[in-house]
Amino acid sequence: MAIGIAANRLELLQIADAVAREKGIEKEVVIEAIEEALQKAARARYGAEHDIRVKIDPRTGETTQKRVIEVVGDDHEMEGEIGKVQITPAKRTWRDAEIGKVYEEILPPFEIGRVQTQMARQVVMHKVREAERERQYEEYKDRSGEIVNGSVKRVEYGNVIVDLGRGEGIMRRDQSIPRENFNVGDRIRAYIYDVRRETKGPQIMLSRAHGGFMAKLFAQEVPEVYDGVIEIRAVARDPGSRAKMAVISNDSSIDPVGACVGMRGSRVQAVVAELQGEKIDIIQWSEDEATFIVNALAPAEVSKVVMDEEDERVEVVVPDEQLSLAIGRRGQNVRLASQLTGWQIDIMTESQESERRQKQFAEATALFQEALDVDEVIAQLLVTEGFTAVEDVAYVEPHEIASIEGFDEETAEELQTRAREFLEKEAAALDAKRVELGVEDALLEIEGVTLAMAVALGEGDVKSVEDLAGLVPDDMRGWFESKNGERVREPGILETFNLSPDDAEALIMRARIVMGWVEAPPEPEYEEEFEGAEDGAEEPGEAEATEGEEAPAEDAEPAAAEEPAQDEQ
Repeated sequence: MAIGIAANRLELLQIADAVAREKGIEKEVVIEAIEEALQKAARARYGAEHDIRVKIDPRTGETTQKRVIEVVGDDHEMEGEIGKVQITPAKRTWRDAEIGKVYEEILPPFEIGRVQTQMARQVVMHKVREAERERQYEEYKDRSGEIVNGSVKRVEYGNVIVDLGRGEGIMRRDQSIPRENFNVGDRIRAYIYDVRRETKGPQIMLSRAHGGFMAKLFAQEVPEVYDGVIEIRAVARDPGSRAKMAVISNDSSIDPVGACVGMRGSRVQAVVAELQGEKIDIIQWSEDEATFIVNALAPAEVSKVVMDEEDERVEVVVPDEQLSLAIGRRGQNVRLASQLTGWQIDIMTESQESERRQKQFAEATALFQEALDVDEVIAQLLVTEGFTAVEDVAYVEPHEIASIEGFDEETAEELQTRAREFLEKEAAALDAKRVELGVEDALLEIEGVTLAMAVALGEGDVKSVEDLAGLVPDDMRGWFESKNGERVREPGILETFNLSPDDAEALIMRARIVMGWVEAPPEPEYEEEFEGAEDGAEEPGEAEATEGEEAPAEDAEPAAAEEPAQDEQ
């Protein structure tokens, strides 16, 4: 069957209108697709070297086709060019021909054969499909973070394809709640966590395991959250099992935990039901990170928190009987608390902490007895006053030692002399070992490299600045590897020096700068000196970072409210 290009105009517009309504795209887009299809068919009819353009009047459906010809110079390369003619042959057709002039010729209607019809159909379907994908992407690109309703269209290898009405979303297996099964036709609520533009069309990524899904469910159930009076600051989930959510109120008269729980737990129970019985701990968010960590570990009680801000690690001490509750079943409670707060949490009991402190006390006492040649009582007095290293004694202000009960200035001077002599002997021994290991002197000139580090580097076969420049931070700090299904720690060359990732990288960068591998960053320019520092005030950069801060648990705010009738660990 052949169809004429000038066939039923009204039918053409009706087809374009029907396709536009069915696919949810603009009618003009469908007409443009038909025009492109007819242009391809016309080029197949008249020759691919012709620039043929087809125009359909969107009001009347009248189709016009014309050939566009541009005049170019005789030296113009014609191979591969479309719709161009050189000036000499052009003058045989048009006397007024000149370079750059464009002529248009109206072409008569023609019949399209089966092959051209099939090709035109493919062009139209491709253009309509592209327009549909673009419409879908534009509709959903700004909807990340919303909850949508849909029906299950199909299930493929655990991935659920969801019909959203004007789009299609996918919920991958790892984004669904464990043990939750869907069948074709089931109604489903899910969270849009990403919308991606891909070659096969926009991908609307759905999730029921995302923390944002739970937060949005609470916004639907709790008016104060929806209105912004209560903010959900953080969410950590073990989907289908347990979750922790940190909330804060912008109105001091409203209890954020109580508002989210609801009367007799009505609000939280509605969310729990949607999440397949997932137990939810709602806790009070606090600006004080130590207090927030204590709250996050609820329902366990915390005795003490020691924070290492540089490595974002925190050591939490709990009563012996609270250890299992703090860790939780299979480590769930401490894992969720760590995700919620963003801190790496290490838990130990009071008895373990006591044993560790006694061991540290004994080791420091023995060190002072040996290094300073003093008896046990004097060594213990120094440790009790907070001295933990020989360097502390050697370089502290003398009055800090003299102020210890039973000490005087003469004693302080003698102790400092002995401490410095010990450090000098130790340095000489380390330097001799460095030389024996073959570590170059230039390595010691790198800022931050101590004698002890140089020896450790030499033992790790790092003996020159070039060797140091070739390392990565993990070589210094250590790393984890998976061996036989277990996560195994591999020690670094400078493992015992407790370098932070930034410190390790800084050492390597300084070595690379010395080697000329990278350029040194420009020195900052200060237009004016630091002003306003009073006598005794510290200049920027002079304050020493402490190893950690202790926050007594008594000062913490009320820790958490669990879902009513919820079993503990």
